[in-house]
Amino acid sequence: MAFDGTWKVERSENYDTFMEQMGINVMKRKLAEHDNLKISIQQSGNDFHIKESSTFRTKDIHFTLGTPFDYSLADGTEVSGTWEMEGDMLKGKFTRKDNSKVLTTTRVLLEGELVQSYNYEGVDAKRIFKKQ
Repeated sequence: MAFDGTWKVERSENYDTFMEQMGINVMKRKLAEHDNLKISIQQSGNDFHIKESSTFRTKDIHFTLGTPFDYSLADGTEVSGTWEMEGDMLKGKFTRKDNSKVLTTTRVLLEGELVQSYNYEGVDAKRIFKKQ
């Protein structure tokens, strides 16, 4: 339940390179750099409700740990996968529907910040969020 709350993106590391590796065009990458993303997380046992809101879209996501679900990334890429809890870390593994390549992501709390890390085809990136 430590993830509960509203988190606003403060900074990113290697995010543009990561998005480029994902095949996101330059215009969408430039917009994503300034998306003002907020993530609201509510956990009840193994069930999560996450609301993502940015300059460009708002999306409600419901999932249960270990249960596969479908998700559409901000650029429209369709994925399917699961979130698992490993210790204090949320770990997600998602397979793209268009090319079957795997995107992994983690969420962990470090020094009062929510650090969301990504890996796709050998390229790592992070987005760091502050609690609102």
